[in-house]
Amino acid sequence: MSLKISIIGGGVAGLCVARELVDRGADITLYERGDGVGKHACSWWAGGMLAPYCEGETAEDIVVQLGLKAADWWQKSVKKGIKSGQKGAEKAQKVQKNGTLVVSLARDHADLERFTRRTRCFTRVGADEIGRLEPDLKDRFSKGLFFESEAHLSPREVMTTLRELLVFEGVKFIRDEVEPELIAKDGLTIDCRGLAAKDSLADLRGVKGEMLMLSCLDVSISRPIRLLHPRIPIYIVPRGDGIYMLGATMIESSGGKYATARSVLELLSAAYALNPAFGEAEILEIGVDSRPAYPDNIPRLTRDGNIISINGLYRHGFLLAPAMAQMVAAHIFENKSLEMKHEYSA
Repeated sequence: MSLKISIIGGGVAGLCVARELVDRGADITLYERGDGVGKHACSWWAGGMLAPYCEGETAEDIVVQLGLKAADWWQKSVKKGIKSGQKGAEKAQKVQKNGTLVVSLARDHADLERFTRRTRCFTRVGADEIGRLEPDLKDRFSKGLFFESEAHLSPREVMTTLRELLVFEGVKFIRDEVEPELIAKDGLTIDCRGLAAKDSLADLRGVKGEMLMLSCLDVSISRPIRLLHPRIPIYIVPRGDGIYMLGATMIESSGGKYATARSVLELLSAAYALNPAFGEAEILEIGVDSRPAYPDNIPRLTRDGNIISINGLYRHGFLLAPAMAQMVAAHIFENKSLEMKHEYSA
């Protein structure tokens, strides 16, 4: 008889956990507050960068290590959707393993050197190499770093593909904002609610992020570009067909439903600095989310009776959710500890 498990939260963490548990033969019911993948989930506004080495500039080593296999996990999951004949799975495509390019304006070369000292597994590139990697950035930057092994994906399409495959495989999705304590009376429950779990996780905090979706057919960029900035990390991620995600601010606040004028100006100025053609881009969306984080910005897995909690993924949702889901599955089916360990990394 299949083990019956409930999951609360249909964002990136909840879907990854469902994937791992279904692969182990579990009977899953997933409770979500919205109707499918959409703006109600923090994951909707994610950058989709699978860039563990770049994240090592500010993140602890455990974050880097746990993120090393994320690209392979996502690629495998999307391929399952394509093989099952899901409509839209081909659009979600494979994970794009084109690397990450980090550049800085001449005035910010000190920030580039700092980034160099805090990261690894990159190649230093000059103006010629930058122009070869991204012709539309030719002659705009004289120095940069190329992280060849990193990747990116389109969060919305990938999450939709994953959810539809889980439905195809028998996972029951119920739209209902339930309390974990009530569901846990009937059996094992995985709490993946993100910031909605703040009432039961006292030290969880919200970090506000703001992003833009741009349409600019006059610029062709094939990989995530990080433009180093003395105040906030700014990146632009290609979504295909001339669409780009531009983000993201990090503000120590869980409040505010709208982006600030200052943030939008800084993000657009960064895009213009990359290539002035972005000055003619159309703004398709301005998004705001609140990312759940603990004081050390490291996620946690905890258990209290029948409730297992996954939370605090901060800005690393797509990077860390696969490893966190594997840990949960190993805990349930192999009685392994929920302690964060490198054994789930490459």
